[in-house]
Amino acid sequence: MIRVEVAYALPHDQKIIALQVEEDCSAYDVVIRSGIVETYPEIDPETIPMGIFGKAIRNPKDTIMKEGQRVELYRPLIADPKEARAKRAAKMKAKKDAE
Repeated sequence: MIRVEVAYALPHDQKIIALQVEEDCSAYDVVIRSGIVETYPEIDPETIPMGIFGKAIRNPKDTIMKEGQRVELYRPLIADPKEARAKRAAKMKAKKDAE
């Protein structure tokens, strides 16, 4: 048995569930066994993007977990990061030009 975690965060709430699973357990299996879908029914383990410590995984059903790893479930982005960065840069330029 190994100890792993599942993490999911919303703007107003977050949940980290620790559990013990068999050594050959996949990231997908860990999410199912964690029961996180009962707390957050909007999670669809078949389609939600997943990662391990910030690194996206392409095939959660084929990614075998290791001791101490954490599966993270990712929500869709509200804003495009490139667009947000461009807006911040334009704002800073306008501020600098005004001085």
